[in-house]
Amino acid sequence: MNKTRQGARQWRKWALTAVVVLAVGAGVWRCSQPKQAKVEYQTEAAALGDLTETVSANGSLNPVTLVNVGTQVSGTVLKLHADFNDQVRSGQVLLELDDRVYAASVRQLTANLRSVTAQATLAAGNLKRGEALSATGVLSVQDIEQLRQQATSAAAQQEGVAAQLDRERANLGYTVIRSPVAGVVVSREVDVGQTVAASFQTPTLFKIAQDLSNMQINGSFAEADIGRLIAGLPVRFTVDAYPERTFAGSIREVRLQPKTVQNVVTYDVIIAVDNPDLKLLPGMTAYVNVVLSERHEVLRVPASAFRFKPTSKPDAVKPGTDRKAAANDSSGARGAGSVSPAGRVGEARTRPLYVLRGSEIERVQVRTGATDKRYVEILPGSLKPGDLVVTGTVGDDGKGPQARVRMF
Repeated sequence: MNKTRQGARQWRKWALTAVVVLAVGAGVWRCSQPKQAKVEYQTEAAALGDLTETVSANGSLNPVTLVNVGTQVSGTVLKLHADFNDQVRSGQVLLELDDRVYAASVRQLTANLRSVTAQATLAAGNLKRGEALSATGVLSVQDIEQLRQQATSAAAQQEGVAAQLDRERANLGYTVIRSPVAGVVVSREVDVGQTVAASFQTPTLFKIAQDLSNMQINGSFAEADIGRLIAGLPVRFTVDAYPERTFAGSIREVRLQPKTVQNVVTYDVIIAVDNPDLKLLPGMTAYVNVVLSERHEVLRVPASAFRFKPTSKPDAVKPGTDRKAAANDSSGARGAGSVSPAGRVGEARTRPLYVLRGSEIERVQVRTGATDKRYVEILPGSLKPGDLVVTGTVGDDGKGPQARVRMF
């Protein structure tokens, strides 16, 4: 009997010990688990406002007409009559080359021409006298043919030397370089004493901009945007020289020839720019924004609302939307990724965002229009002014807003 009581007490002792160990272990495990932070949502109200949809690119400012002035003959630069920034007239002398070689060649060919002219005159006189004597039978027909051949050969030599003389006179004239257009000298490539050679290609001596009051921007646009650009669209741009000022222009031409660099296809777009105060200079970098459309007093939400993704999928779905599509993350990934321009001007897209209803968020499908990269236009439908759209979360750890971005 005593042994039975002693065994029962031993069993209760071990059971109590096991309960205590389990309780302590459970407490330690619970303490080791991270506390669930209360999630607070960062929101912004959908509101009416203005929105300008643009396409951006970089380009360089250039004169509409830039003439490269070269030389057709080789020689040493003897005199310069124009320099950088000089205003020149059409036909004005810009430069003179050393013309002594060409002048000597002209004198030599002039003497040769006199010599062959005298020979041609003598041959023509012999032919005329021979034809008179042939009527009396003094000269044979063969003699007359020889005299005619000599006269023809002498006349041909005269014409050949005359052509050579004309060519050398032209070359002598080319030693004086004149401006082909009226404008301003933007570049001078030679100095006095420098030798220019025109053997294989015409060297450039000057660059003359015909009219700096009318300029153009040569912009390079991505193929994703080129389908939205047409002639006549307004353009706004800035330059580093005047960062506080915005200049205006318009698209003049969209060139069809593509340029491919490292598998990236771009197209050149020519933008006409008025420059009445001559502030814009050739070669400046222009940061271009092409205005595709302007919206006034439209319902808009922040673009960050389309990048937000909750940690768990909410059950609430706006009535009238497809619950299956709302539950499928991949269906919204296309719209919630990068907030890119909404297709062509006036083209709508259906995309999801999350709206705060009380303390819960609700997935809502909305139709979007234009975007300026900061705000997105919401077309009439599932959203109204004042609705709170979720743009991120605020944790209780004090780290501030934590927008969740879909990765692609």
